[in-house]
Amino acid sequence: MNELEVKKLWQETNDKLDKTLARHQLNTKELFQLKSFHFISSMKPTKFFALFTGFLWVGLGVFILGNMFIYTLPETNKFFLFSASIQVFLTALALIIYLYQLITIYQVDISDPILKTQKRIASLKTSTLWVTRILFLQLPVWTTFWWNTKMFQEWNTFQWVITGSITFAFTFLAVWLFINIKIDNKDKKWFKLIFTEKEWTPLMKAKNLLDQIESYHDEGKENFNQSHQ
Repeated sequence: MNELEVKKLWQETNDKLDKTLARHQLNTKELFQLKSFHFISSMKPTKFFALFTGFLWVGLGVFILGNMFIYTLPETNKFFLFSASIQVFLTALALIIYLYQLITIYQVDISDPILKTQKRIASLKTSTLWVTRILFLQLPVWTTFWWNTKMFQEWNTFQWVITGSITFAFTFLAVWLFINIKIDNKDKKWFKLIFTEKEWTPLMKAKNLLDQIESYHDEGKENFNQSHQ
């Protein structure tokens, strides 16, 4: 076997290896894309449930508050009216985000380019953080809806210290969570405790799979370039 035949045989073997690697990477890519699509789709029931219960809650709240404003405003407890209005308003904002998320989830297609799917996952992550921040802003009003004018006339200092401390603690917690709920803290215990597995874990799993596809793609290109140098 002369030198030319050896080179030809080496080139044929190298081409077959490249094709095998490319086929393997293609199968891996398709499998990871399918899994990532499954993880994202698994979030649909949770979003539907949040929308359904949220619409019921907001609808009931708007009905009750509307009747209060129209028929019983002079006699209505203003603390309750203010607290309930804030709560319903924040819940309505959260519903808009949940609706946006559900539309985004349905827009994800298994045949989409990886970059396009990654952008949608990033959008879902950001909106998930925002909807959680917004919902936690409700905490203070859950401590004030039962306040009334008699409290200011009859309560002693000790009663106000206890009540004020609870409201202050809830307000501080709401503001702290609003500021600190961000992707940088995703590995903190309190963050993992807040975000349920059905709303956050599928996003992380889908993101990791797509990152691995990109990694395999980059490695394949590097191996291909090295083999042809």
